[in-house]
Amino acid sequence: MQFSEIVGQQQVKQHLIQTVRENRISHAQLFLGPEGSGSLALALAYAQFISCRNPAAEDSCDVCDSCRKYKKLIHPDLHFSYPFFAKNREDTALSFIEEWRKAFLKNPYLSLDEWRNQLDAENKQANINIAECHQIISKLSLKAFEGEYKVLIMWLPEYLDKEGNTLLKLIEEPPQKTLFLLVAQNQDQILNTILSRTQLVKIHRLSDEDVAEYLVNKHHMNEEQAMRVAYLSEGNIQRAIALSEEDGNNNFGLFSDWLRMCFTNRGLITIEFSDNASKMGRENQKNFLRYGMKLMREVLMVLSGAADLVHLPANEKEFVVNFSKTVNPAKAEAIINELEKAHYHIERNANPKILFLDVSLQFIKILKYNTLPKGTHYIIN
Repeated sequence: MQFSEIVGQQQVKQHLIQTVRENRISHAQLFLGPEGSGSLALALAYAQFISCRNPAAEDSCDVCDSCRKYKKLIHPDLHFSYPFFAKNREDTALSFIEEWRKAFLKNPYLSLDEWRNQLDAENKQANINIAECHQIISKLSLKAFEGEYKVLIMWLPEYLDKEGNTLLKLIEEPPQKTLFLLVAQNQDQILNTILSRTQLVKIHRLSDEDVAEYLVNKHHMNEEQAMRVAYLSEGNIQRAIALSEEDGNNNFGLFSDWLRMCFTNRGLITIEFSDNASKMGRENQKNFLRYGMKLMREVLMVLSGAADLVHLPANEKEFVVNFSKTVNPAKAEAIINELEKAHYHIERNANPKILFLDVSLQFIKILKYNTLPKGTHYIIN
C-alpha cells in the first residue's frame, strides 16, 4: 500500500513522511479517524514507507522485496491484530489471517460489519482476547527477520478489554526498532492506560470531492452520481461503496412515496409498503433508512434558513423544499429519531415487516395527527 493509492488525507501523509525524513518515528502511535476515512490504509502505507529499501521522497518504491511483500501482507516483520469472533479460547488473530488478507486487499476501507461478514460470526461478540495479547508479546519479542523494524498494526483497539493491560510494558518499553500502530475510531472506548502511552495522529473525514473522485476513478460512476453518493456517505468510503453498488435502487422515490402515504394516512398501501420493504434485505434496509435520515436532515437545514447549503439533485432538493413547508423542526426531528431507532433494530435482527409497519404508524401520528411518539419496542427474531 502506497500513500498515492489512498484517497485524500494529504496533510496526514505529509506529516507521516516528515517523521520518517527527520527520524522522529514514535514507537507507539494512535491513528484516530472515523470509519471509512482511510486510517488503516494510512497505517499500512506508513509502515511500508518505513520498511522500503529504496524509498522516494514522497512514497515507498513499491518494487523492492519489502514493498512487494507488504503489498500482499506477507512480510515476516509485519503483524496484524484485529477484533475477531473466537470459537475457542486459543483462537488468535493468526487463526483468521487468510480471511483478513482477503478482506483488506479487497477493500482497505473495510468496516467491522464487512469484516464480520467475512467470518462465521454467528451471534458472537467481536473482541481482542487474552490469547491474542500473549501472541503479540511472543511475536514482538523476536528479532526482525528481514527489515529494520518490526511492525504491529492493531485495528480497533477499542475491542481490547482489561486484558489489554498485559501489553502495557511492551508498549512502554518495546524491543528496539519495534513499531506499534493502533488504528481506532472511538477514543473514549480505548483503555486509558494504552491511550496515555501513544502519540496521536488525528485523521479527519474525507471531503465529498475526494470521495466523488474515488467513485469516478475506481467505480466508473458519472460525476453527478458520484457527488450525490459522496454527499450521502458523509466522508465514509466504505459507505460510499455500499451506496454506489445499489445506486439504481431509487431510494429517493421509495422514501418520498413512504412519507406521502403516511401524510395522507393510506393504511392499506402502508401495509403493502411494509411488506415490500421487509423483502429488501438487511443491508438495503439499513442504507434506505440512512438515506431517509440524510434527506430529513436536509429538511431541517431548509427549516433553519440554510437552504443554500443543501446540495442535492434538482428533484430531491425540490422535494426537500416542498416537504419542509408541511412540517416544523420538532416533527422533522421526530421522524429522524424514528429512522435512527429503526436502523438500530434492523442491525439487531428486528422483524422487518413489523418494524416498518410500526415506523409507518409513528410517521402517521407525527404527520397526520401532530403527535410526537414516545419510545417503541420491536419484536426480535
